[in-house]
Amino acid sequence: MKYIKLVLAAFLVISQGAKATDVNSLNPIKVIEIESALTSDTVKFNATLPAGYSEKTDKRYVLLFDIHPRSQPMHAGMHDWMSHNGAWPWVETIIVTPHSYDSSFRTLYVDYVEGKNKNLIEYFAKSLLPTLNENLRLNGFNIYSGFTGNAAAGLALLLDEPTLFNAYILASPTFKDHPLNFIEKIKKQLPKHKGKPRYVMLSTSDSGYEQAQLNSFSEISQLVSSLAPQNIQVSVKRFDGTYYMTQPVLATSHAIEEIFDDVHQRLAPDSAISKQGPEAIIEYFAYLSNEKYGFEVSAQPSLKALGDSLLNTQPKQAVAVFERAVKQYPESAFAYDALAAAYFHTAQKKKAVSTQEIAVEHSKKLVGYWQNKHQEKLAKYRKALALSH
Repeated sequence: MKYIKLVLAAFLVISQGAKATDVNSLNPIKVIEIESALTSDTVKFNATLPAGYSEKTDKRYVLLFDIHPRSQPMHAGMHDWMSHNGAWPWVETIIVTPHSYDSSFRTLYVDYVEGKNKNLIEYFAKSLLPTLNENLRLNGFNIYSGFTGNAAAGLALLLDEPTLFNAYILASPTFKDHPLNFIEKIKKQLPKHKGKPRYVMLSTSDSGYEQAQLNSFSEISQLVSSLAPQNIQVSVKRFDGTYYMTQPVLATSHAIEEIFDDVHQRLAPDSAISKQGPEAIIEYFAYLSNEKYGFEVSAQPSLKALGDSLLNTQPKQAVAVFERAVKQYPESAFAYDALAAAYFHTAQKKKAVSTQEIAVEHSKKLVGYWQNKHQEKLAKYRKALALSH
């Protein structure tokens, strides 16, 4: 009976959640039509929009492009789950896939992978990506995702024109006897690709369908790892013991965590960068924002970690760190909240109150939970200030 009650309670919670969230409207699809002199007709693509896209009109999003039409529900579902809890670990993304089979687009693709021409690159650079940018709120960080033959094509794109995409997720690539001769192509082209940071994952498994590709995968993945310049992060994964059709799911989930790891990880106070002080931290996150991602990556958590680590042993330096954070993020309730806590810790109660009042004002843009937390601290500081008189 107890077990049945627990099941019924869980069912009620799930039911209430389902009523609150209409899953059918979470990720609407917008059809984008691409016109190009390189195709005989207009080619349609599905753009799967993140939850809240129509409401957050000032927000811009990452792009993930996959050349296989049926990858859309996989990517859309994984992204919605992995991003709905504060965009962690998956930074909110627009998923773009072909609307359906199109013979003229297929011709572009086949001609490229067979080494006949590079019109596909021109199509991406001058038609597809510009049109997507015109019709969607993208932030400039582009991910390419491919499985088997499409994964091999992705590596070719990285080698031929790495600036099209910032990250490449290549699951179970079929390199054996490929007409593009990847060994020579990698040796000739990869070492030259110095510049902004790029990421590439090469993954496979020992499933029956992949056995014939394992030797070529091993040779090429080792070659990519050894010849890639420092700006290209190479991740090689073997998901042995798993099924063939699971590979894109595994590759995507692992790659997304690695691609956006720097967005979510704060610098440890004893890291080489943090030891240099707040300016070095701010400079590092400016590099991530401007060079690696193209969207803002906040230094606040790392600045707070450094300030907290100094509070008991070097309180003046700690306060200086928090003051620098407020200067860098003057609209942040959390920056003022941390500074107010530092003032209170160092017995500067009047400053704690006035600073927390600013935190409360800025917190009006936040959810109720944080508004209440900032209000509670303000009440605490005011009470302590009154008792000190």
